[in-house]
Amino acid sequence: MARQRIRQAARTIHVAGEWRAALSGVTREILDPADAEPLALVAEGDDRDADAAVAAARRAFDEGPWPRTSAAERAALLRRVADLLVRDREELGLLESRDAGKTLEEGRVDIDCVADAFRYFADLVAAESAGRVVDAGSPDIHSVVVHEPVGVCALITPWNYPLLQASWKIAPALAAGNTFVIKPSEITPMTTIALIELLVEAGLPAGVANIVTGPGHSVGARLAEHPGVDLVSFTGGLVSGTKVAQAAAVGVKKVALELGGKNPNVVFADACATDDGFDTAVDQALNAAFIHSGQVCSAGSRLIVEESVRERFVAELAHRAGRIRLGRGTEKGVECGPLVSAQQRAKTEAYVASALAEGAVLRCGGKRPAPDETRPATGYFYEPTVLDHCHREMKVVREEVFGPVLTVETFRTEDEAVALANDTEYGLAGAVWTTDPGRARRVAGRLRHGTVWINDFHPYLPQAEWGGFGKSGVGRELGPAGLAEYREAKHVYQNLAPKPVRWFAG
Repeated sequence: MARQRIRQAARTIHVAGEWRAALSGVTREILDPADAEPLALVAEGDDRDADAAVAAARRAFDEGPWPRTSAAERAALLRRVADLLVRDREELGLLESRDAGKTLEEGRVDIDCVADAFRYFADLVAAESAGRVVDAGSPDIHSVVVHEPVGVCALITPWNYPLLQASWKIAPALAAGNTFVIKPSEITPMTTIALIELLVEAGLPAGVANIVTGPGHSVGARLAEHPGVDLVSFTGGLVSGTKVAQAAAVGVKKVALELGGKNPNVVFADACATDDGFDTAVDQALNAAFIHSGQVCSAGSRLIVEESVRERFVAELAHRAGRIRLGRGTEKGVECGPLVSAQQRAKTEAYVASALAEGAVLRCGGKRPAPDETRPATGYFYEPTVLDHCHREMKVVREEVFGPVLTVETFRTEDEAVALANDTEYGLAGAVWTTDPGRARRVAGRLRHGTVWINDFHPYLPQAEWGGFGKSGVGRELGPAGLAEYREAKHVYQNLAPKPVRWFAG
């Protein structure tokens, strides 16, 4: 099929409606993290390719039809994209699984969520009025605030949820009438390439959607500083996000940053008072920490559990974590796949080693699993790891590991629990487990995190804003605020009965 030929020929850069190779001719092999075998060959673009893509997006915005289409037309296209995602669910879910290492079921769920995002933003813009009328206090004045697209958007996405994170940016950008250049992670670009193909199939005009596959230090850096870009939306690590913000500041661009988190999962003893409550809290702690091998910005990697139930809770948690079935994500019965790269596994191993050196107690995991028929020796697998008796001075507690590592801290009082949960530079997400409704509301209200779950972990809604406090970033994705990121507000003031002011006597 056509998309297969595009990938095999390494024509994965899409500019002004055409698929092309990198101007340098350089390519990159994409590896399957389950066995380190080549999965695909893609173009390795550089700053010249980025310049060409921005120029195409600029022309499409300044001269093309897309920014001037009606909200109804834009919504219709987004719905067509959602339908195409549903059509290709199995193919895209498999590609996401193989590219990012997650289980096939996780890949399928991701595709469902991507379709939901496109439908949500389609419905949001289709239901809007023509503008907000402002009462100027005179019948002779017509005053209205309208919202217009920002312009050319540079979208830079991470490797852990390639297609989902792309949709959180592309759907609102298009809904608002913008054009864009997207740079997916050089490690996991495959489903983003496929999404651009679907946008073309849905009828998006040439030049509106452009993609440059390549590394962050060249393509990403150029997009962040490019004078032809009006907005930069970046999801990734704190260090890279800081560089993006600094580069964008030179041109005073709009910037939206989602930079991860170090997310607390606070468990009070009363949540474990019954067998069902205990089972649920343990199960959800596993879910919080080890979904997608912990490679989740909102992972509940810090378990903060009340001291009176700590030993029982951690013992059961470690027992269950040790039984998680690791393997190739496409294999039946596998619950957790590999880490995305050898580099990410080495980083995880270094964090565990530093924790043990600083006094943490290993309750399970902490090593590479033995290979078997579902875990090739060449794959980047690492066992789910539980580190007990951790404290705030430890590097593994302070910094985002982005691997299957759960640290355990304890508390005695509600105030102490809140203090521990908020003792982080990040503020993306957190959870509280309790059967006391008053305590649940108090703690949720005091947690300085952008999303707080009560007796749950990980669910999100496309109609609810997503983003964090502190070093977790600036701006919001999803919800009405996620659309607002891609717009500028304009006040139009019309005098229906103009007359001289006579401010100056002459």
